[in-house]
Amino acid sequence: MTQKRAGLIGLGAMGAGIAATLRRNGYEVHACDARPGVAAGFAREGGVACGSPADVAKACGIVISVVVNAQQTESVLFGEGGAAAAMQPGSVFVMCSTVDPNWSIALEQRLGAAGIHYIDAPISGGAAKAASGQMTVMSSARPEAYAAAGGVLDAMAGKVYRLGDQAGAGSKVKIINQLLAGVHIAAAAEAMALGLREGVAPEALYEVITHSAGNSWMFENRMAHVLAGDYTPLSAVDIFVKDLGLVLDTARATKFPLPLASTAHQMFMQASTAGYAKEDDAAVIKIFPGIKLP
Repeated sequence: MTQKRAGLIGLGAMGAGIAATLRRNGYEVHACDARPGVAAGFAREGGVACGSPADVAKACGIVISVVVNAQQTESVLFGEGGAAAAMQPGSVFVMCSTVDPNWSIALEQRLGAAGIHYIDAPISGGAAKAASGQMTVMSSARPEAYAAAGGVLDAMAGKVYRLGDQAGAGSKVKIINQLLAGVHIAAAAEAMALGLREGVAPEALYEVITHSAGNSWMFENRMAHVLAGDYTPLSAVDIFVKDLGLVLDTARATKFPLPLASTAHQMFMQASTAGYAKEDDAAVIKIFPGIKLP
């Protein structure tokens, strides 16, 4: 029996986890990454290293892109050594980035003109859930795209939501998720900062809140980073500068007010400008004056 095969572009925190999950579920995974040596490291773990997105596309009928944004997705598809020119009609491109829904809709049409199926498939759950196969996929695509992708979406995630029969719906739901995620991180940072300002022991505050009604997944996860004094970026401040910007752009098109998202976006912008752009998004707490962080 021929082993199932999938291609993956981008071996960052989420991409590496997806690649490991696919391999664990019986897929031969061909992968590339823009950073020198990363794909070679993946090959040492049992994957197949490729030199470019085009090489991935030549080897695989299903190509999964796990890069940061629309600009990087454009590059891996249509830039030098891009995947699109090497993809055969009937192959599938799975787009996992957080992007403007209208851009995703246009990409479906652009790839469709070349006979390439497209799945709008933003992801959520973080690196740990990607590696354990428990992340969430918020997808939308034409029925023939789902059919051509076989079981690859179910193989790489714990929850796969099929939200519509064309691109756009997946990205819209991801945008709303990011609104909540960004606001929750900003609110968690504000609460912890107030506790520090008032002299509450941060460990005690964390213990109480995580067992009380005010808790959120983001408070529990991100404020643990603050307590540890560890701002190694799992998701960086600038990710939420981008994602909340997309949220606001989406709402602005229909003149829909988002006061909480707007405030959270300003907080992440302030943190980025203050020099914390590449730190973990929990570093948004560093914008608050007069507190001593752990």
